Amino acid sequence: MESTELTKKGAQGSRVKAERQQPGVVVLSRISAALSGLWDLDAILGVGLDSALDIMSGTIGEILLIDEDTQSLSHIVHRGLSKEFVDNVITSLGEGITGSVAQGGKAVLLEDISKDPRVAHRELIIEEGLKAFICVPLRAKASVLGVLYVASRVPRKFTTNDVHLLYAIGDQLGIAIEHARLYERLRGARERLRRLARQNLVAEEEERRRIARELHDETSQSLSGIALQLQALIELSEMTGKQDDEFVAGLKKVQSLTVQVHNEVSRLISNLHPALLDTLGLVPAVRQHAETRLQPLEMDVSVETRGTVMRFPPEVEAALFRFIQGAIGNIAQHSNARNVTVLLEFRPDEFTIKISDDGHGFDVSEITDVEESGRGRGLFSMRERIGFLGGTSGIESEIGKGTTVWASIPIGQEIGYAKNKSTGS
Repeated sequence: MESTELTKKGAQGSRVKAERQQPGVVVLSRISAALSGLWDLDAILGVGLDSALDIMSGTIGEILLIDEDTQSLSHIVHRGLSKEFVDNVITSLGEGITGSVAQGGKAVLLEDISKDPRVAHRELIIEEGLKAFICVPLRAKASVLGVLYVASRVPRKFTTNDVHLLYAIGDQLGIAIEHARLYERLRGARERLRRLARQNLVAEEEERRRIARELHDETSQSLSGIALQLQALIELSEMTGKQDDEFVAGLKKVQSLTVQVHNEVSRLISNLHPALLDTLGLVPAVRQHAETRLQPLEMDVSVETRGTVMRFPPEVEAALFRFIQGAIGNIAQHSNARNVTVLLEFRPDEFTIKISDDGHGFDVSEITDVEESGRGRGLFSMRERIGFLGGTSGIESEIGKGTTVWASIPIGQEIGYAKNKSTGS
């Protein structure tokens, strides 16, 4: 009988213990779920501190992180503390209770922190009225990143179970902090890469413009001069009546080749940087390029505009022209289309491009990256150019039903290179 009673009491004790532990398990699960979707460090620490206070039925708490430069603890998030206390308590590693936990990585729990001989800033702690105190490290692997503490203004005995639960919260927060910092470094690296890419695009356009100008001012002019001189020699020979048919035929052949080279250089100049883009703007430059590139392939080209045509900054017009040039180049090389439409729409707050053809189309899902052969490089380059203008772009195509390439950029007081928002979808 006595044994049965003991068994019942043991079972009841186990049940009571399980009931006390269950809220902790629920809170830890909730913390894990909340932290898994967060990358902002302040939000992560706010969720962690609120959860710790919830599990401890507390109203006072704080999270401090180690500042490696100053070797001190920085106040990040806090609850229930006065502004004067947070502003005036500056703790170095190894100093006081929180400093020792941050340095040694071992938890401390006190019934009344104001009476502990290790405490720093005793006057401020007494003025704040802090009594019961439990502090645990925030760890990631073997490193301590900061501390989490929960306090109250009445004496209280924290249990070993309380310490274990806060340790578990601290470990979760430590890992989440490390992930958030890694994510921030990755985002910074991506942004630096984007800035470098933007600078490369601007430098590329400047170099294109310089080469086009030199070809026009020197090579093209020289070729024009040679062609004129050859024409003059041909006419002079014919006028003297002492012409050598073979000699004149040779002159004519050389002149023809010179004109051919001159035309090719003019085409190169236009591809490098069309003069119309600087003088008359985007629309005339696009119309000239589309007709020059596609009409010789027996494609019917239509360039349409909607809204009030406006000029953009030179670097913006250059980026938009390169996007359109890339789309037209793809049509010329791959589409086998008969009809091509380029629509440029100027709206008060947005500029859109829509380039459609009735060619054989392709499976867009097959192009997911730039292949070693170079396939896909043009499409991704086009998307990047629009993305750097803060716009979006995409491709819609279906085998046998043609292709449509579109892009949209915002129009504001200042249009320039911005964060890449393109999806390519």
